[in-house]
Amino acid sequence: MHLRYNYRLYPDTAQREALARSFGCARVVFNDGLRARQDARANGLPYLPDAELSKQVTAAKATPERAWPI
Repeated sequence: MHLRYNYRLYPDTAQREALARSFGCARVVFNDGLRARQDARANGLPYLPDAELSKQVTAAKATPERAWPI
């Protein structure tokens, strides 16, 4: 027997804004990593491992373009 549960959340305005900010940040980081791997492939470089992408994300957080408002 398999059980399945469905949940529905009803966040208030402040919670919706916080969720949108968090998901927006995650999407930007994902797109940056995808772009880095695509650029490496287009230039004939080896596949970028996760550790290298982590270093790039950490370095990008310190730039003014990636300063997210709190």
